Amino acid sequence: MNINELSEKIKDLRQKKGADLSMEEDLSIAIMNLISLEEHFFFTAEKTSNKEYLKYLEQSRELRKKLLAKMMPKNEGESWCISKHLLAATMRLMEVGTKYQSLKDLKKAEEAFDDAYKIYNMFWAIRLDLLKMEDLKEIKETDEEKEWSVEDIVDKLVDCCRE
Repeated sequence: MNINELSEKIKDLRQKKGADLSMEEDLSIAIMNLISLEEHFFFTAEKTSNKEYLKYLEQSRELRKKLLAKMMPKNEGESWCISKHLLAATMRLMEVGTKYQSLKDLKKAEEAFDDAYKIYNMFWAIRLDLLKMEDLKEIKETDEEKEWSVEDIVDKLVDCCRE
């Protein structure tokens, strides 16, 4: 697949999905936060021995499942669980990055943020059924023969600033 073919695929996808994916980005962040809530309710229940928190965990989980189903209506293999774990890892790495920022360790913060963004892009590649992983090696720019990464592709497709 060359750059022109990829551009056409992205144009087609934008037309099918609509030009603005920012609502879905917001939904993915909401799902990340619900995953974090599940974790926090679990740890709080265990640390305090107050099992009432497990009821909140279940409520958060049910809502997360409902919202993730809106984003992942078609599932192949374990794409549902993969998506959930990619979002969870993204959220955790974002939190690690902000903690490093608070400690003024900007190099480690930047690394955590970069890793979070790469993982988030993996989620979008699966979510949008953009490409199969083996196809990534075949995508070349026509002039420079530069390989495109999932991040390059998703950056072109998902732009949260388009409203």
